[in-house]
Amino acid sequence: MSSALVRPQANGEPRGLHEAHSPGGGGRHSGGARHSSGARHSDGVHYKWIALSNTTLGVLMATVNSSIMLIALPDIFRGIGVNPLQPGNTGLLLWLLMGYLVVTAVLVVSFGRLGDMFGRVRMFNFGFAVFAAFSILLSVTWLHGTEAAWWLIAMRILQGVGGAMLMANSSAILTDAFPPNERGLALGLNQVAAIAGSFIGLVLGGVLGPVNWRYVFLVSVPFGVLGTIWSYLKLQERGIRKPARLDWAGNLTFGAGLIAVLVGITYGIQPYGGHTMGWTSPLVLVLLFGGLTVLAIFCAIETRAAEPMFNLSLFRIRPFTAGNMASLLAGLGRGGLMFTLIIWLQGIYLPIHGYGFSQTPLWAGIAMLPLTIGFLIAGPLSGWLSDRHGARPFATGGMVLAAASFVLLALLPINFSYWQFAGILLLNGIGMGLFASPNRAGIMNSLPPDRRGVGAGMSATFQNSAMVLSIGIFFTLIILGLASTLPTALSHGLITQGVPSADAARIAALPPVSIMFAALLGYNPVQTLLGHAISKLPASHAAYLTGHTFFPSLISAPFQHGLAIAFGFAIAACLIAAVASLLRGGRYVHDLQGSTPATQEGNAHLEPTAPAALAD
Repeated sequence: MSSALVRPQANGEPRGLHEAHSPGGGGRHSGGARHSSGARHSDGVHYKWIALSNTTLGVLMATVNSSIMLIALPDIFRGIGVNPLQPGNTGLLLWLLMGYLVVTAVLVVSFGRLGDMFGRVRMFNFGFAVFAAFSILLSVTWLHGTEAAWWLIAMRILQGVGGAMLMANSSAILTDAFPPNERGLALGLNQVAAIAGSFIGLVLGGVLGPVNWRYVFLVSVPFGVLGTIWSYLKLQERGIRKPARLDWAGNLTFGAGLIAVLVGITYGIQPYGGHTMGWTSPLVLVLLFGGLTVLAIFCAIETRAAEPMFNLSLFRIRPFTAGNMASLLAGLGRGGLMFTLIIWLQGIYLPIHGYGFSQTPLWAGIAMLPLTIGFLIAGPLSGWLSDRHGARPFATGGMVLAAASFVLLALLPINFSYWQFAGILLLNGIGMGLFASPNRAGIMNSLPPDRRGVGAGMSATFQNSAMVLSIGIFFTLIILGLASTLPTALSHGLITQGVPSADAARIAALPPVSIMFAALLGYNPVQTLLGHAISKLPASHAAYLTGHTFFPSLISAPFQHGLAIAFGFAIAACLIAAVASLLRGGRYVHDLQGSTPATQEGNAHLEPTAPAALAD
């Protein structure tokens, strides 16, 4: 590394990082005369806050849209005239939920690499425009029925392309804009916005969906247009651009392999034949094992590529590897939590406490607000402290605290006191917030300036893939817990209330995932499953079956069994993440210390506790 990149200025910011630019001279995004050292000194303080506010808006918009449909799905399906619980429509439901997550997980690395090559601000700016355009197209569909559902799925996937551009480059833009001693706070605020956005989306979808389902998508348009104009006018290319050839073989094999694995997980959640879930389906097995094989081929290609997309040499940097391993495990523990808690609240707790099934989606989002509050409290504070003391103590402690909160959730009775539930969620949010901000700052500080885009994309891939994988794991564990006892209990309960044996047997034979989706969508599960058969029952029996207590009391015991298994998995994931975080070593900033053992030795006087590479 040249001395121009590691010699700090008086204000602590490495000299030269903001002076590099791509060949070709001036322009809005280049480092021409407009960015002379005097001008940079006068507006640098203001620019970093412009970069923070703009990138935080982009990340918040992208993550709000990752969950905004979850609560609004009943209104969307009613609006387009589709019953998602009818046979054959489960796939539409899952793809509307998962398509956005899959495409963002797959594309963030490619867009991060393109940002390194052609400009991070350019990619980020284009991401705003793409996101706004497809948000409009999502809201203006003229189709009806399953055609409308497939239109929404296609537009959601393309909206995810814009989201991937925003997620891939926001951290790199911030790392370019802030000096090393302030990046923890900046990346912490950005990361907290990303995580909090997924929970804000729940409430926003619950508020807008009942008014008009199109508002769920239109709400992003003004922010997308504002972000497009604002980023075009104000953001500057301050990173090092390194022109290179596109790694087509790497891009294609990575995309194909990861898409196959994530699609396999999506179909694995669905019933197959007479099986409760689809993990034994030949299609799912081919997708999973075929995808893993293609990813292995991808790794072999990247070790031989002159200019790889997925720079495997970055894994020689211990803070980068340990941070991403911890992030993957934390995502596995956290990703499925939102879905699990929503089913718990909507299917059991809220109906028992007098809420109609149609009201439960909105109130479930509101009930989970303490989790977001915890993030908002701990994230910025831990990011600021990590600038002074390093990421390790806060990220490690955050994972231990998160594991403790999962223990408390597992011990909570199925019909809990809300203040206990809220307190545990607050504790979980604080733990995740303590982890997320320092961990992201530690990862980004460890990267060479010309690899920040691809490094941020790699990190986002781990995080987004963990979300999809976690949903698959949590759903599977809970469904397996339900499948062992629910059919017998459901059949007995229905027959006791006068439902004909044939109808009771038909409903009991339905896969538990159908019942869970009914609760997730805010439908009355028993009324939906019985259909016209409910009209043949005595009024008192029909009222009891479709009331607030029959279904919750029926599934409480088997659901709690599944919860215990799922929370046990989350506890293990968080504790292993804590160990991975502990192994990252002391505080390490690439700008000051370099990435190889030799460079670190030469700069040992700058940071005595700097970690060595993995080989050490």
